[in-house]
Amino acid sequence: MIDFGLFREIFQSLNKNKLRTILSGFTVAFAIMLFTILFGIANGFQNAFENEFAGDANNSIFIYSGRTSKAVEGYQTGRRIQFDNELYQTISEEFNQDIEFITARVYKNVTASFANEKSNYTVRAVNPDHQFIEKSEIKEGRFINSLDIKNNTKNIVIGNLVVEDLFPNTNPVGKYLDLDKIKFKIVGVFVERSEGSDSNEARIIYMPISTAQKIYGNNDYIDQINLTYNKSLSEQEAIAFGNNIVDRIKDIFFVADNDQSAVRARNRARENQEITQFNAILAILVLIIGMGTLVAGVVGISNIMIFIVKERTKEIGIRKALGAPPNSIIILIILESIFVTAISGYFGLLLGGTLLNSFDLRDYWIYDPGVSSSLVIAATITLVIAGAIAGYIPAKRAASIKPIVALRDE
Repeated sequence: MIDFGLFREIFQSLNKNKLRTILSGFTVAFAIMLFTILFGIANGFQNAFENEFAGDANNSIFIYSGRTSKAVEGYQTGRRIQFDNELYQTISEEFNQDIEFITARVYKNVTASFANEKSNYTVRAVNPDHQFIEKSEIKEGRFINSLDIKNNTKNIVIGNLVVEDLFPNTNPVGKYLDLDKIKFKIVGVFVERSEGSDSNEARIIYMPISTAQKIYGNNDYIDQINLTYNKSLSEQEAIAFGNNIVDRIKDIFFVADNDQSAVRARNRARENQEITQFNAILAILVLIIGMGTLVAGVVGISNIMIFIVKERTKEIGIRKALGAPPNSIIILIILESIFVTAISGYFGLLLGGTLLNSFDLRDYWIYDPGVSSSLVIAATITLVIAGAIAGYIPAKRAASIKPIVALRDE
């Protein structure tokens, strides 16, 4: 049965001693607030990494060409490495067993116009597999296919933001779009599943790579090779696989093994490894600081509770003189401590969450900072238990004092 009289006493005691109640609550609320902010920022960093790479498949490798920085076998530094269709075919065939999807890329900046609308966009000329490497989701129509590559068709797929720019009230599929005064037929519209409608990725125009090579330069040059590796490969195997491809390309173009600028690869397996290591270190640091904050809160509430019990020695003596059993005194002080700690912890959680959501921290690589309720509740329960212990020890000591001694206390 609920003893409302006991709770009435607790509220009367808290109301009578507002300053000590505020000081006790502030210690707990501040500790929980810092705890929430620290873990929220740590989660924000993790979200930033996930958001940065969310547009690509988790098992992707992007291979770029550059210029040599080392002289080797009579070749001078500064030599331009030019990828081409033959290299693309070689990589596709020699590493076929561990390649899931593969595409070449050619970039071109164009001016696109339809009716009275005009704007500048980036064209990515690709192979059909590109759709699965970049996670492009077809909203209408279709993506580039093998017949487009074979027949050098002037078909294109545009992002949903291109549609908003040039076709605000028109279904673009089947329409013709002028790219630098050359007409291309729109066969599909895509959206980026990871980035959403606000991403610049949704302003890309895709066309068959064979078409781009024929129109823009009449050659077989490519700017980049992208692929995804077999998902059965372990992280270390995937890293070794990417290194093997880079080494093979270096052999083909007579590039020094230690030349880091001529051929470069962005391997998600390596990035995932680095991110995992960073997150692990960050989690340890935040845990240490967070636990330090909780310990500081525990010490603070303990000291305050010792002072409170000391201050109430006479009151305790009067209660015992009037016949109050020691257990009732102990329970009263413990419940008071638990009540203050729990309420203050809740306000600390609210304040920490409000501060995290009040500022846009994306410029600092902190995306959607937040902390799981279970973690904060666990921290609050820790402080509640600490508060109960902090109240129990001095309360038990005070409850064991004889009434006459307690009444004489100054």
